Amino acid sequence: MLDKLQWRYATKKMNPAKVVPQDKVDRIVEAARLAPTSSGLQPFEVFVVTDAAVRERIKPIAWNQGQITDGSHLLVFAAWDDYTPERINAMFDYTNEVRGFKNEGWENYRNMLLSTYPQRGAEVNHQHAARQAYIGMSASIIAAAFEEVDSTPMEGFDPAALDEILGLRAKGLRSVAILPLGYRADEGDWLVNLKKVRRPREQFVTAV
Repeated sequence: MLDKLQWRYATKKMNPAKVVPQDKVDRIVEAARLAPTSSGLQPFEVFVVTDAAVRERIKPIAWNQGQITDGSHLLVFAAWDDYTPERINAMFDYTNEVRGFKNEGWENYRNMLLSTYPQRGAEVNHQHAARQAYIGMSASIIAAAFEEVDSTPMEGFDPAALDEILGLRAKGLRSVAILPLGYRADEGDWLVNLKKVRRPREQFVTAV
């Protein structure tokens, strides 16, 4: 496992001629779907952008980062703009449907969320949902490494502009992070051959 994480890096230049196979993309996206989220609410969605024209529109509002168009796929992680009673109930109802029964403790937990989350305000709730989206993106980054697919997690874009391009606000969503997928170029990437730098374990891990 660790050799795959050593292999991965935030790819700076991708080969536009190489396309990630669909089965690999499906597994990378599925990793995000299976990722843990607070209270199991899954308050985000993933948009898989392959349309070249759409990615060309996204590139200038993302600091003209070449991976957006040189990669073969662009994952957009979009979090809920708020926790509403409808959204909370929908997820709890779906859980009961899938499991085939109702549980008193689970229903009490539902009521606790309904009595607290909506009242916190939309911005607080969106930021909480965004943190769940980052968990999903992390799962996709690791899954991509296992698939030997390169990826580059990005926050360097104009969220409001991306929301407009993809029509996210109408869906009750706001973009929080993007993840180009592709394959590193044979040459031209200044980072590819540099040693991975992480703080030493003794400066990073504390045993208590």
